[in-house]
Amino acid sequence: MEKRKIEFEIEVHQESKTLTEDLKSLLGIAIASRENAYAPYSKFQVGAAVLLENGEVVIGNNQENASYPSGLCAERVAIFYAGAKYPNIEIKAVAISAASKEYIVNRPAAPCGNCRQAIAEYEHKQKSPIKIILQGEKGDILVCNAIADLLPLSFDSTFLSES
Repeated sequence: MEKRKIEFEIEVHQESKTLTEDLKSLLGIAIASRENAYAPYSKFQVGAAVLLENGEVVIGNNQENASYPSGLCAERVAIFYAGAKYPNIEIKAVAISAASKEYIVNRPAAPCGNCRQAIAEYEHKQKSPIKIILQGEKGDILVCNAIADLLPLSFDSTFLSES
């Protein structure tokens, strides 16, 4: 038996002014987008903003449903919209911001497993990393260099055919 360690680096910013201008702007758009989330059940609002290689920004926010599995997370709303509207344009970054109507979210909320897998699909498709920026209402801002950092050993199309 052999043990292997999987590690990655993450940037931790105590305030947005230490981010690059494009990431600070993208995070601001994600924060604004979360205000339009439809979250009557969880009261947990998430906004996402996707920065494309051509400079376009696509937004998304969580959309809940009384039949809980029928809802969709902000990250997937935004990334699927980007894929539908700009199918051949690379995604440079995704900013995600979370807030609650019932308490202060004082730490970044990372994407759920389904969202990580969806973002990983686009990272695999474009063969380049997608930077991930995470923020709650207060507290640190985290910047990951790639979704692969948050989802090591991910499943992709290479598993679907013999190599």
